[in-house]
Amino acid sequence: MKIADIQLPEGYRPSEDEEFMCPNQRAFFRKLLLEWAEQLQEEAEKTVTIMTEEKAIFADPTDRASLETDRNFELRTRDRERKLISKIKRTIEAIEENQYGYCEDCGVEIGLRRLEARPVTDLCITCKTAAERQEKVTRVVEDINFDT
Repeated sequence: MKIADIQLPEGYRPSEDEEFMCPNQRAFFRKLLLEWAEQLQEEAEKTVTIMTEEKAIFADPTDRASLETDRNFELRTRDRERKLISKIKRTIEAIEENQYGYCEDCGVEIGLRRLEARPVTDLCITCKTAAERQEKVTRVVEDINFDT
């Protein structure tokens, strides 16, 4: 049976009592991700509609600058969300290929609560912490090299 065809019971939430990444759990996360992607897509469409309909003419340069700043912020936000939608799609593919829920670095189970909090995560907390620590060290080294 395909994950897309699974009908979850009303109010279903993954449990530690089940086998990790059993079909119901995979169906739950797939549904969660699809809803998230749909929400992001709707927000992007609203932004495009508002920006194309907005024909504000400002005599005051400060008002115009404020509008441009708001637009730039909105576009940066939508760009981040576009990248997130791509990651959501890749994650859904991983679910369908039964590759979801395991750390890409060490292979351990990521954990249901972590996946619920951040369903697109692909690293366990230990590997994510190590990666962030390494990223911080790299930034410090780059800053030192830049300053010299």
